[in-house]
Amino acid sequence: MASKTAPRAPRLTPLTLHDLVDNEDAFFGPGDTYDGQRFDRPSFDGANLTSSDFLECELNGPLLNDAELRGVRFRGTLIKDSFAPIMKGARTSWRDTEVISPRWGSAELYDSSWQSVRIDGGKIDFLNLRAAKIIDLQISDCIIDELDLGGANVTRLALKNCRIGTLDLQQATLKDVDLRTSDFRTLNGVGSMSGAIIDDYQMSLLAPIFAAHLGITVA
Repeated sequence: MASKTAPRAPRLTPLTLHDLVDNEDAFFGPGDTYDGQRFDRPSFDGANLTSSDFLECELNGPLLNDAELRGVRFRGTLIKDSFAPIMKGARTSWRDTEVISPRWGSAELYDSSWQSVRIDGGKIDFLNLRAAKIIDLQISDCIIDELDLGGANVTRLALKNCRIGTLDLQQATLKDVDLRTSDFRTLNGVGSMSGAIIDDYQMSLLAPIFAAHLGITVA
């Protein structure tokens, strides 16, 4: 009998922030750098933050609706209770960062990069990670209506106790992707699941999808 091989877990760097300086500036512009600062309920609604850097910052309750976040880099940053019905974050870069209890509507984060990031809790209507490069990402206890990983290159991703409506893996490249303990109603791209692990219960639920993909009639 072939032995079961557990996937390698995401390698997450513990986040520790020290000596943060409170930032009460009401103006935010493209290309700015924020280093070692704490923001309390900042409103970035409609702001242009293109190519800005947040380095070892803490953002508490940021309002990000319709903000232009293209190319923004988050490094060693804690983001708590963020709110964004529309999130424009193409080509953003996330590293050594924690996102706690986000409430995002349409999160357009395609072509983004993720390294050693934890997303914990919250609800996301549409998480668009198409063509993203992901290394060491853990998403826990999160409700996601649609998670799009189409064309993404994913290494060490764990979805823990998540409820996902539609999971799209079409043309994704997966390695050490742990889907166990999470529920998803619909799976697209079953032919790209090599490198993922599911549990027996998930296998029973997905059997009709696998059968259809292989052209098997179950009668």
